[in-house]
Parts: sequence; structure tokens; C-alpha cells
Amino acid sequence: MDKLAIDGGKPVRDTFLPFHRPNIGKEEEDEVIDTLRSGWLTKASKTIEFEKMFADYCEVKHAVGLINCTAGLHLALIALNVGKGDEVITTPMTFAATANSIVNVGATPVFVDIDPTTLNIDTGKIEEKITERTKAILPVHFSGQPCEMDDIVSLAKEYGLVVIEDAAHAVGTIYKGRKVGGIGDASVFSFYANKNMTTGEGGMLTTNNDETAEKVSILSLHGLSADAWKRFYVKGFKHYDVLYPGYNYHMFDIQASLGIHQLKKVDKLWENRKRIVDIYNGSFEEFPEISLIPQIPREGSRNSYYLYIIALRIEKLRATRDMIASALQAENIGVGVHYKAVHLQPYYRRSFGFEEGQFPTTEYYSERVISLPLFPTLTDDDVGSVVSAVKKVVSFYKS
Repeated sequence: MDKLAIDGGKPVRDTFLPFHRPNIGKEEEDEVIDTLRSGWLTKASKTIEFEKMFADYCEVKHAVGLINCTAGLHLALIALNVGKGDEVITTPMTFAATANSIVNVGATPVFVDIDPTTLNIDTGKIEEKITERTKAILPVHFSGQPCEMDDIVSLAKEYGLVVIEDAAHAVGTIYKGRKVGGIGDASVFSFYANKNMTTGEGGMLTTNNDETAEKVSILSLHGLSADAWKRFYVKGFKHYDVLYPGYNYHMFDIQASLGIHQLKKVDKLWENRKRIVDIYNGSFEEFPEISLIPQIPREGSRNSYYLYIIALRIEKLRATRDMIASALQAENIGVGVHYKAVHLQPYYRRSFGFEEGQFPTTEYYSERVISLPLFPTLTDDDVGSVVSAVKKVVSFYKS
């Protein structure tokens, strides 16, 4: 058996393969240069154009461009009147921003364990967590796999709750023939550098509710009644009024310049992502030390394939997940972990008294998941080297 690179052996690859590499082309470069030369760099016509394009793509009435997805979650909660003393039901298998946004409006995150077949929130366990203080359900479309939204929306209607979808992973996700973006009361997307489309940083809130869209738009621009583009350019100078104590959360035209062209490519690049997923699945499905996370969508649905995640059966290995991850990095394969369970993070343990054992399915996967490189410009050789490295490392650590 080949000696592992972490122990001084020859790595599978001579050069490092990053976990992600953004796909930026000449169209994006030209659009950014055009924006720079226009003299108007903040929110203006290109942000407005991108917002309209994204609303059309998601088949919703409104899209509001924001500085990032976290800002969108924050504003969605505020606009839908979630605040101090309220409870918001969500999943502990997510990035910290989901729960942090709840805390930052003065509400309390109430976690529900995950479904092991999707790693999404287990909708069968939501109702038992609803109390008189519950104000919202905040599902996360984990890795781009759509949550069971019919169940969630039905519960929300029964108990008078709002639904805010954390769609950070879900650009292009479809649930039973409907694009994610208009199923709940609001949805929030991420355009971070490693997402299916990127604006470097950036986010978008979508909704079919006129009042929600207007309030989020105003809140994102310091609570002003008119943004700078409208005050100084469109129809001459106008005074503004401060309607809310808002935030500086708005998207700007340099970001939108990237987004305009990234969005045009997203469905074509999805095909490449699916091809890579299929190769990985075929390579690992008979490997007993690896458990594949099911990514087969329901009829009429589509996974965005934002992440490719394997779960290690560490009970069959002489190594922890972190040891495997370090060994793969030494083989020149970049990896990620999505995620360490939020309820076990120090702040949430300290502030809310969460303990190990409360959400066993989340904890099981939190200790075992590894995300492998998945981006559209991976070559067949790149994918082959990932497969070879995983098999090499896992085989070495077999019990």
C-alpha cells in the first residue's frame, strides 16, 4: 500500500487542487470594467438589472440585492416582525450565520434534528417544537437539496408562522416543479465565492410579498426613503426621509456586474456539476467505509449540487474525520467540512445550554462529513485524482 503523503509518501497530485475555484470569464471582466469606467460604483442600474434578472429566474415578484446572505437573513427576520422574545425553528446542521441572524434580532433559535436521508431539517419533528413564542420556521436547503416545503408551509399556516428559506446553497434548486425563492414568505440566497454563482460576496432576498420587498429594500439602505441613484441621477436631486433605523446592507454595481453574467451560466454549469456528482457516486458507492449522502431529488425537483459530501463510517476506520481530512489535504486535495453542529459551538452551548446528545443525527454526521471538490471546471483528471486520494487514504485507515 502506498505510503500516505502526510507520513512522507508521494502525494496523489503534484499540485494542490483547491476545494473550490470560481468560474469567472471575459463577460464578467468586461462588465466590471464597464462599471468602473462609468463612474458609478455603488447601487445603480446594474444592481437593478440583476435584481430583475434574478426575480425572473426564480419566478417571483421581487428580488432585493444585498451585500451578503447573512444580511438578507437578518433583514428577512426584521421585515417579517421577528424579534425579541420570539422563537425561530431551524436546523443545527448549517453555517453559523443561520442561527446568528436569529440571535441578532433578539430571538431564540430552536433546533430540530435532521433527516438522515437528506441532512435537511426533519419536518416530522417540527411540530413538537412549536410553542406560543414560535414566530417563524427557517429551513435550510442543505447542499442544494430542497427541504420538504409542503410540510413546512402547511405547519406554518396551521400555527400562523412565517417561513424564511435559507437558500444559501440553493441557486437553481427546484422543489416539485417550483423554483426555490418563492415558496416561503421570503428566501435568501448567497453569492459567496464558492457558491454555484458568485459576486465575490453578495446575496439576494426574494419574495412575492410587496410589503416585505419594500421594507427590506429600505432597511438595506440605512432606512432611507430614496437611494443615491434615485436622489442624484434618475430624476434629479431629491431629499430623503429616514423611515427606519436601517443598515448599510445593499448590493452595489461591481457585485451586480459579476452576477448578471454568472446567472446566465448557472444552469449550464449545473450540468457539469451533475456529471461530476455522478462520477463520484459511481466511484464510492461500493466502498464500505464511505456513506453517500443521498442527493436524488423527488419527482419534479432538482438539487443544485452545491456540495458533494461523503460521510465516513469512522467505526470502520482507525482515524477520525479530521485525521482523514488532514491526510487528504496532504495528498493535495482541498476539502471542507459542512458543518460542525451549531448547537455544539461554544457560544450556543454557553448561551442556550445546548449539550451533546440533544440532536443525535446531526451530531453523527457532524463528526463524519467531508466535502470534496465540486466545481464546473474540474477536469476528468482532477476528479480522478480526488477519487484516488479518497480511496488511498480511507484504505490506509481501514480497521
